[in-house]
Amino acid sequence: MESADLRVFQAVAREGSITKAAARLGYVQSNVTARIQQLEAELQTVLFHRHNRGMKTTSSGETLLAYAEKITALLEEASRAMSVSSEPSGPLRLGSLQTTAAVRLPSLLAAYRKRFPGVSLSLSTGISNELIEKVLHYELDGAFVAAHASLSEIQAIPVFEEDRIIVSEPSIRTLEEALSLPILVFSSGCSYRDILEEWFRSRGVISFNVMEFGTLEAIIGGVAAGLGISLLPKSAVNHMAEAGLVRLHPIPRKFSHSVTYFVTRKDSFIPSSLQELINMLTVAL
Repeated sequence: MESADLRVFQAVAREGSITKAAARLGYVQSNVTARIQQLEAELQTVLFHRHNRGMKTTSSGETLLAYAEKITALLEEASRAMSVSSEPSGPLRLGSLQTTAAVRLPSLLAAYRKRFPGVSLSLSTGISNELIEKVLHYELDGAFVAAHASLSEIQAIPVFEEDRIIVSEPSIRTLEEALSLPILVFSSGCSYRDILEEWFRSRGVISFNVMEFGTLEAIIGGVAAGLGISLLPKSAVNHMAEAGLVRLHPIPRKFSHSVTYFVTRKDSFIPSSLQELINMLTVAL
């Protein structure tokens, strides 16, 4: 079993398709198919269920995928450890909540990029649970999340404190009025959505209309247009409130206070590029 075969297997498992995996790897489809068949013959097991919509890992495939992720991640770590230089360089893959990416990270990452131009930064956004899973599966070097489970594999550093606020269009003057409106949120799993729904229930509202949006900008725009209300970081909408475009409604600290954490794997090699970012975050605390 070669590392190249494991990388091909990983790509097919993640993409769920030979065609997509081949495109991602820059291989011809027949090469990918042959490598998967060779791997299954070598291990004497079926790694994928084939169906009309693509491929899904079998239980054996899931077991191999867990090992493949560890092996390829360790190979990458070894390469990075052997190429350590005095100046941080190479890729640094980060994840973040959309709210944090919009409000907190632009100035931080701009300052980082200015100090370490040799580092190739990438940033993807998502909800906390998804981002933590990507860190655990070595797809991200670190991520900014709103909540984290007490996992032995995860190191969590508190980096930002936020004041959450209920946001409505300017004509909504009280929280009582806000309770009758739809709530504008991200998809299930978003910590801000969970808190907003919990706040509604604390006010005795059991049934409420939920409107899901894909971006922070869409949520803020929908609130300003009068579609409903949302729970957002105060720092993300202060400028709109000052301009009279939205109204801010304070809520009890139990629901308003939040902490953003930067999470990494405890057992991973920390390259200088990541360590320097952690240094900047801890200095700012």
